[in-house]
Amino acid sequence: MKIGIIVVSFGTSYEKTRKLCIESIENRIKKKYKDFLVTRAFTSQMIINKLKKRDNYIVSNPKEALEAMKAKGVDNIYIQPLHIISGHEYEKLQEQSYRFAGENKNINIKIGKPLLSDDLDYYRVINALNFPKVKAEESIVFMGHGTDHVSDKSYQILENKFKEKGYENIFIATVEGEKTIDDIIPVLKDKGIKRISLMPFMLVAGDHAINDMASDKDSWKSKLLEEGFQVEVILKGLGEIKGIQDIYIDHLKDVMDI
Repeated sequence: MKIGIIVVSFGTSYEKTRKLCIESIENRIKKKYKDFLVTRAFTSQMIINKLKKRDNYIVSNPKEALEAMKAKGVDNIYIQPLHIISGHEYEKLQEQSYRFAGENKNINIKIGKPLLSDDLDYYRVINALNFPKVKAEESIVFMGHGTDHVSDKSYQILENKFKEKGYENIFIATVEGEKTIDDIIPVLKDKGIKRISLMPFMLVAGDHAINDMASDKDSWKSKLLEEGFQVEVILKGLGEIKGIQDIYIDHLKDVMDI
């Protein structure tokens, strides 16, 4: 039996955050499972194409990674997604993987869970972030990606868990989900918030974080500044944080029956 692990993320075209937030997790998995074949895949074909054209940097999509494993005689494949929630990208990964397994009956495939999958995950994320209690006039506002998928509720669940733990001034809004920065601004004003730390709740501090969150024009930062808040931007992807990495690695371990 030959064993392989595919670490799958949406991907990013930013080299620095790729190394800090994706390669860091891959390297920990390679170190933990040094006798197995460990490889990478991105689910965003647009990012894959951009990297190839711009940098001649080659990344496989999940189907290509599976085919490469098959070509090397790997018959037991574990896939660990680095997605945040069980949304469209995760479901697409499941569909592609199980279709491949159906076409290759001799290959066993198991898929780990994304970051936020059960109650314990939410509390582990809060512990991993390890924030001190926020002062009355201060707030932490996270930018999540968001989705029209039902799993968009995961962001609100996490915000509620923060409040359970006494973090009344931590909020999570999204770029493409139900709750946006425009929904949070009135709440911040009602609470008398003066200073805001703005952070991505995303695996990488990539395009959304750099442009939609932190740029000087048409961004969350510029909007909050216009509303009179003091804003500090923290461009740090979740994948940089060891405690977050631990959750992904434990999700992989959960599906490995060896």
